[in-house]
Amino acid sequence: MSRSNATRSSLRRDFELLGVAPGSTVMVHGAMRQVGPVTGGVNTVINALLDALGPAGTVAAYVDFEPFFEDGDPEIPVFDKRIAPAARDHGVLHETLLRWPGAVRSDHPDAGVAAIGPQAAWITAGHPFQYGYGEGSPFEKLVRLGVQVLMIGAPLDTITLLHYAEHRARIPGKRIIRYRRLMPGANGPVWMDFEEFDTGDPVHDSLPGNCFERIALDYLASGQGRQGRVGAADSYLLDGAGLVDFGIRWIETAING
Repeated sequence: MSRSNATRSSLRRDFELLGVAPGSTVMVHGAMRQVGPVTGGVNTVINALLDALGPAGTVAAYVDFEPFFEDGDPEIPVFDKRIAPAARDHGVLHETLLRWPGAVRSDHPDAGVAAIGPQAAWITAGHPFQYGYGEGSPFEKLVRLGVQVLMIGAPLDTITLLHYAEHRARIPGKRIIRYRRLMPGANGPVWMDFEEFDTGDPVHDSLPGNCFERIALDYLASGQGRQGRVGAADSYLLDGAGLVDFGIRWIETAING
C-alpha cells in the first residue's frame, strides 16, 4: 500500500472535517478519479461515508437511467429498476451505491434516486412519474429531511437537487419535454407517457448554460456551505434547503428581474 493512498479511516476523517455528522441525511455526487488512489477503491469511499453517518444516517444518490436504445428501436427493453444501471456519466460511485446491500431505488426511470439507511424506503417510495423532480418526489422529501449535498470532486453544475429549485421557481415559459418509456405493467410491459420540465438544459432559454454552477458558486461566495478535501478531491457540503431557496431566488431574479 502506498503511503499516499487514502484509506477508510482517513476518508472518514475527511468527511467528518467537512461536516458530515452522525444521523444526518446526505445526497452525494462523486468523481472517483478526483479522489485519487484509495485502498479498496470505491467501496472504501462508501464505507467511510457510512461510517461518518453512523447507523442513523442516510445517504442518497441520483442514478437516472441508461436506456441503451434509440426511439424506434423494435427491441426496446422494459425499464426494470431491479437491474437497470445508473446513467454512465454519473460514474462508478453512483452505480456502486445503487448495487449496495440494502439500497432502495425509486420507480421513476429518469429522475430515479437510490438511498441507503433508515430513511431510504420513505425517500424513494411513491415517486411521481409526472414532474418527477417536484412535489412528492425524493428531492422534495430530501429537503424536508434537512439533506446536505455532498460533492466529492464532482462538478458543481451536476447538483441534481437544483432541478427541484427549477421546478419551484415562479418564472414564465419553462421548457417542457414529453417522452415515453416502456414500463412494467400488471400484464406485461406498457408504454407510459412522461411530462417534465426540461432537465437536459436550463429550464428557460434566458438562463445561462452553466446556471447550476453559477448558483452554487454564488451560494458559496455568500458564506454558506463548507469546502474541504476528500482524499485528493476538492469537495463541498451544502445545506440542501438553503441551496434550493437560494437557487429559486437566483433563477427568479435572472428571469423576472
